[in-house]
Amino acid sequence: MDADTLRRAAQMADPRLSRYEPMPRIICLDDFDRGFCGYTQLVGNYEHTLDSMHPEYAQHSAHMLSTAIGHDCGSHNAIDGTYSLKIASRAKRGARNVTIKRLTFRKRGPIRLEFYVTFKPEASDLRLSETDVRSFGFGYDLQGGDADGAENGRDDRVMPHWRFLNALDGEHVQKWQYKAETTPFKAIGNEGKTVTHVHLAHEGWLDLPGGHQKLCYNEIPTKVNWHYVRFDYDLDAMKALHFQCNDRIFDVSAYKSIRIPAMRNLWCMLNLFFFVETDVDKRAMAYLDGVCLSGEF
Repeated sequence: MDADTLRRAAQMADPRLSRYEPMPRIICLDDFDRGFCGYTQLVGNYEHTLDSMHPEYAQHSAHMLSTAIGHDCGSHNAIDGTYSLKIASRAKRGARNVTIKRLTFRKRGPIRLEFYVTFKPEASDLRLSETDVRSFGFGYDLQGGDADGAENGRDDRVMPHWRFLNALDGEHVQKWQYKAETTPFKAIGNEGKTVTHVHLAHEGWLDLPGGHQKLCYNEIPTKVNWHYVRFDYDLDAMKALHFQCNDRIFDVSAYKSIRIPAMRNLWCMLNLFFFVETDVDKRAMAYLDGVCLSGEF
């Protein structure tokens, strides 16, 4: 039996891994029954005072470990075990919240992100509320590792972004979108070391061709169903390879990422983040129960 067959057999025998299709090298396997697993609040850049932070980032708050409590069922709990990672927006239309994990890479090559996610609004009304959550999404913040490559663009900062636009202005939209541009950069402070930009701004999202998808959303606002998402990306070519949600595999041949010149202190950056947005004056919540990041190296 060759090494690949043995590896695959070991993965299938392990309940923690058998729900994924990882590449040979497991970079991280996040099970939130073990804690926060390195995820943290996305704090905006600032200099000398927190008041210099952009308002889009100042709205962010800490995530939490959650049993997905509800007023009718007690605790919904996770896929297995008890806890998932809960990201909740503020109760203001258009509000967003983000959780991020900051890593670096040791080899440029294919990577695969897989996770299980669900979403729902604050169950403050005894009705379905299926259009209260505007979107949930995820992405990378990447930069190459060779400062000499910055001049030819090989080591640009590249930011693949995805969101599932669930609803907008009360309309049940249900489609996947991506971003190819960010907002203009703004200097923070007066030392010339810190800048900011709102890469998750509501404006500028593009529809993924063929990206309409109806996700399972149960009959009352306290019920949730978990969705599988997989995104394959090539760190060497800085190119999307594969995108999948549940049983749908989407064509990413036209997919483009945000691309900006390399920053002077972000070499080999491999950050991954998840976010949720609300479309009404009510909190929106996204829950993660298991994230697997793997690579081919």
